[in-house]
Amino acid sequence: MKNRDSLTTRYHPLKTRYSETPVLVIDTEADPYEILDAARQRIRAASDLLETLYCTCFKQAEASDIPNIVSALYLLTQDGNDLLDIARQRLPKHVASPTTTPCGSGLAREKR
Repeated sequence: MKNRDSLTTRYHPLKTRYSETPVLVIDTEADPYEILDAARQRIRAASDLLETLYCTCFKQAEASDIPNIVSALYLLTQDGNDLLDIARQRLPKHVASPTTTPCGSGLAREKR
């Protein structure tokens, strides 16, 4: 059986928890591309919800709906950001050679 320290470093708690005991965690040893997929799913859901709200007439909404919407958006985006942070730590680091822009004022991005 694994010791408690190895479990606490492997399983990263989400910041969106409402208690001191983490219930939802990220397995930091999972495939980073699967972690990215989970992040994308949450961020896409938040984006879709925002798009729906943008296209909806707010005259039909109740004032009590706003905290529910904000809570859902917070959970989705914060969990997505937590997942992105873990995936970024796990993905291989690429060393890019910096190049200057034609004006010499910064770095140019390479097209992938």
